[in-house]
Amino acid sequence: MANIKSAKKRILVTETKAARNKAIRSKVKTMMKKVDAAVAAGDKAAAQVCLTAAISEIEKAASKGVYHANNASRKVSKLSKAVNSMA
Repeated sequence: MANIKSAKKRILVTETKAARNKAIRSKVKTMMKKVDAAVAAGDKAAAQVCLTAAISEIEKAASKGVYHANNASRKVSKLSKAVNSMA
């Protein structure tokens, strides 16, 4: 355990940021699962709505530094491709 005041503060700040990042990543994963579920069900309208929401969350996460820009782009591309490939 840290003894120095600044080190103790860093530990607290790191825990706070880690919790925030975990919540954001969890929300992105949930949105992606909703898109995948809509695609699997064959509901194109629902998939489009879920895709829009998912892209928004992914972009927000990337802007906050939770995901690297390329990683976010790859996620958006994967979801878009799945929705666009529906009949």
